[in-house]
Amino acid sequence: MTDFPTTARAACEAMRALFDATPLQLNDYLSERYDARIYLKREDLSPVRSYKIRGAFNAMSKRRISHPDQRNFVCASAGNHAQGFAFACRHFGVTGEVFMPITTPQQKIEKTRAFGGDSVKIRLTGDYFDQTLRAAQDHCAEIGAHFLSPFDDPDVIEGQASVAVEIEAEMSETPDMLLLPVGGGGLSAGVTRYFNEVGADIAFRYIEPAGGASLTAALAKGAPVKLPHIDTFVDGAAVAQIGKHTFEVLKHVDPAHVLLAPENRICGTMIRLLNVEGIVLEPAGALVIDALDDLATEIKGKTVVCVTSGGNFDFERLPEVKERAQRYAGLKKYLILRMPQRPGALKDFLALLGPDDDIARFEYLKKSARNFGSVLIGIETKEPDAFARLFQSMTDGGFEHRDITNDDVLAEFLI
Repeated sequence: MTDFPTTARAACEAMRALFDATPLQLNDYLSERYDARIYLKREDLSPVRSYKIRGAFNAMSKRRISHPDQRNFVCASAGNHAQGFAFACRHFGVTGEVFMPITTPQQKIEKTRAFGGDSVKIRLTGDYFDQTLRAAQDHCAEIGAHFLSPFDDPDVIEGQASVAVEIEAEMSETPDMLLLPVGGGGLSAGVTRYFNEVGADIAFRYIEPAGGASLTAALAKGAPVKLPHIDTFVDGAAVAQIGKHTFEVLKHVDPAHVLLAPENRICGTMIRLLNVEGIVLEPAGALVIDALDDLATEIKGKTVVCVTSGGNFDFERLPEVKERAQRYAGLKKYLILRMPQRPGALKDFLALLGPDDDIARFEYLKKSARNFGSVLIGIETKEPDAFARLFQSMTDGGFEHRDITNDDVLAEFLI
């Protein structure tokens, strides 16, 4: 029986018919910021701007070898696997159907169409990935097609392990630490298994979105467990349940080595990389870089590889990303303000604002009030400390207010 590293290397070699190895780049900005040697494995620079093309290509290739008459394939994906799947369908000349959540960014839908051409049909169904997955599997069974899993398939895991093969070939030294994003676990399982089986002395850290911590839940339970709710913002890694095959590889991971990245903090990381480095990453692609702050002490003076897993970012989401980044950094807050219904009250309130305070939103919520009116107000500033001064001035001036920035219930309805 052929060992896993050998088959992973063979899979990687076969991929050269489709695309060159993605670059492994020393990033001077991050290296200086963390006093370490930070390398980025740029999976966002693959032909489909994510690593997903690897698993899709390998799994489809193997299926075509074992079942030469197989012509119909089906997949479920939030976007990146769909693009890799579509690319592979066109390459192999087979027919594919792609099931995508209704919430999938339009950019990913259009790119999937572009990569697949006439070979691929897209079906939008389900608000969450797991609903989409069930619909795809049911349809697949009905028409007798082959379902190509986004992560929970040994051949997909083997294909994703080609990332490790390339890192090994591209580096002159073994990195001290490797940071891997976790959604369904295909990439992290493939890379972990490869380096473990070749005996590489590497410390692994696994990064999950805080609103979709499926590996954390599985480690606590000792088996894959379905999360009751997930935050879909990090759409490339927002999976309610880690795969059975992927968890078999990852079940021995120390829970202390799994880090959770808050969705709003990821937004700040995306904005910083875009502004400073000109690197466009989607939320899932920025996961591991976002965790560097949590690891700053641990990685000082060490060689670290971060896998930037995807760059399929829809720029129509940029205002939302900026908003969430500002809120996390404490530079933007939303308040419910009780505004006295008297002449000059608004002028008195505006006089309390500092030179760097800017009103981004002002909306009366109760316009029929006789003595006081409720106002939703959004304020931006340049330094978080400015809010403490402003709030004190408001209290001293008799302007009652409530900070609802982090009140999820009220924010959902009002902001």
